[in-house]
Amino acid sequence: MNISWLEWKNTPWGKATQAQWRYALRNAIAMCLALGVAFLLDLDAPYWAMTSAAVVSFPTIGGVISKSIGRILGSLLGALASMLIAGTCLNDPWLFTFAIAGWLSLCTYVSNHYQNNVSYAFALAGYTAAIITFSLTDSTDSLQVFNTTQARVCEVVTGIICGAVMMMILPSTSDGSTLLDSLKKIHNRLLEHAESLWQAEITPQVRTSHEGIISQILTMNVLRIQAVWSHYRLRRRNNILNYMLHQQLRLTSVISGIRRLMINWPDRPENLSEVLHRLLAELGKPDTNKYRLANILQEIYPADKSDFRHHTVWLRLRHFCWLYLQSSRWLLRLEASAPDSDLQPPKVKSIAQHTDSIEAAYNALRTFLCIVIGCAYWINTQWDAGASALTLTAISCVLYSATVSPINSVMTLIKAIVLLSIVCYMVKFGLMIQINDFWVFCAFLLPVLLTMQMLKLQHPRYASLWGQLIVFMGSFLTITNPPDYDFSSYINDDFGKLAGVILAGAAFQILRPSSDKVKSRRIIRALRRDFMGQLSQKPSQTESYFESMVYHRISQLTQSKDEQVRIWVLRWGVVLLNCSHVVWQLREWEIRSDPLVVVREVCIRCLKGIMTEKGVQQRSLEVALEELLKMSTVLSRHHDASARELAGLIWRLYCSLSQLQQASSGMPGTLSEQTKPV
Repeated sequence: MNISWLEWKNTPWGKATQAQWRYALRNAIAMCLALGVAFLLDLDAPYWAMTSAAVVSFPTIGGVISKSIGRILGSLLGALASMLIAGTCLNDPWLFTFAIAGWLSLCTYVSNHYQNNVSYAFALAGYTAAIITFSLTDSTDSLQVFNTTQARVCEVVTGIICGAVMMMILPSTSDGSTLLDSLKKIHNRLLEHAESLWQAEITPQVRTSHEGIISQILTMNVLRIQAVWSHYRLRRRNNILNYMLHQQLRLTSVISGIRRLMINWPDRPENLSEVLHRLLAELGKPDTNKYRLANILQEIYPADKSDFRHHTVWLRLRHFCWLYLQSSRWLLRLEASAPDSDLQPPKVKSIAQHTDSIEAAYNALRTFLCIVIGCAYWINTQWDAGASALTLTAISCVLYSATVSPINSVMTLIKAIVLLSIVCYMVKFGLMIQINDFWVFCAFLLPVLLTMQMLKLQHPRYASLWGQLIVFMGSFLTITNPPDYDFSSYINDDFGKLAGVILAGAAFQILRPSSDKVKSRRIIRALRRDFMGQLSQKPSQTESYFESMVYHRISQLTQSKDEQVRIWVLRWGVVLLNCSHVVWQLREWEIRSDPLVVVREVCIRCLKGIMTEKGVQQRSLEVALEELLKMSTVLSRHHDASARELAGLIWRLYCSLSQLQQASSGMPGTLSEQTKPV
């Protein structure tokens, strides 16, 4: 018989690295400490403190701080709402039903509109109110409402404080070093990305590579927010971090734009590939400078002044080199700067984030109907476990409404509930009922939590399931003060929790989230609407803000399994982004003669003529492309250097728009809207 799995090196404890031991110990001790402090404070439901400590467990200091603040604010807001609803509506069951359903739907809508702490705070405010008010349905005393509310808030704050104390005792890796390392990796990967995109071949890997680099840069924005919360030095450097992210997005756009130029450049120099390889290799060296880069660039400098294609590509390559070199220097200054040094990069707005208001309202409606149906059943049947069922329904509807696959999340929660019901039943009525000393119980609980935390880290595939087991363990053990061992009530509550999650799953199955195709139509229409705003004389969005908004919209569907949807959202985003950069350069272009000004205005009007918020007119697109190519060819023979520069800008616009010609054989369902005026 093979018993090698019993060897120390094959156990979760033997497999764990030093960082995993630190993380597991910190969180397991924090949960036990929160439970003990809640008993010392004589709180009636100490398991909520344990749950709160589990929820705020995060691998970085900034993550713990930001999540703790969101949890405290959300708990306070939810507590105020629960006091208002319970204090005024409990005498009328139907008034109470619509009040709590309205509050939960409002929190769902707001949480779907934001990311990070704001989203988490409003989601927590929603189901905190549900937890408190559903447990008070049999109460007639307003003082009991207040006591229960303040007890829940105290338990939440206790768990958060215990988690923060353990983070100080067993701190994790610095958020600042993690962020800087990630910035360097993305910065170096941009060179690899450029090398893959500037090849002549068109492969599926090009699209996935572009989507990947966009997602990584936007993920860096989350790390930036966490890092800002963790240390005052990083808060002082927030402007530089934000500027660096915008620079990396701009480099991504420049790489994509150069690719479009190379695809439409028929007579490329024979040594172009070799020069590009050397150029990217030189950029990767830490001691590179403009002189060495210029020596490489001069090898492909256009000899013919009228060759506007060659000249435009050369200028864009030079622009990429200078931009990348500037970003490298800011990275070095950021890493080497003293805490009190004053670094002032160009001012830019924060990374833009996209919000789908229609989907948020739809999710809010689903939450409202689900709670009303559940409460109606509870009122008519007077089910004893109605409070437990509706609490889990509220948590599932609010939390999972913004996830990519809510059905999968609900199924994971159902598995966790079934496992916890069985295991916690044996622990509660087989072990806990025989224990009178809290520290004896902690001696059992601590190694269990420690092992579960390690299994969560060592098995990423089942990390979400282990996370649910850890968070909901306290609720199923129902560690109360004084202890309660009512067998029938315990079984009924477990069935109620399972029924509540099943109700939420049925709601997600009947009122399904919008399909990826429907979402892509809304995203593409929003992209076109924002782009039309870029064509106005005074755009409401700056160039960098529009750029980050486009990339954020593209990232919304990177996890979609519909390849055509991802292709078209990415294609529209890249096309409109490249066009917007040309438009901004046309505005900044130095004016030397009135006829050339007229040509510039014609180009901008051309964009307005072929594109609207509802789609692109294919016939107008073909005419416009022919006109743009003709104008760039004529201007390239002009004696004035500014005219030849304008020819290059017009050709860039032509290269960007030519990608839309592929729409004639594209995605069914969405294509008709995209290529024909509606």
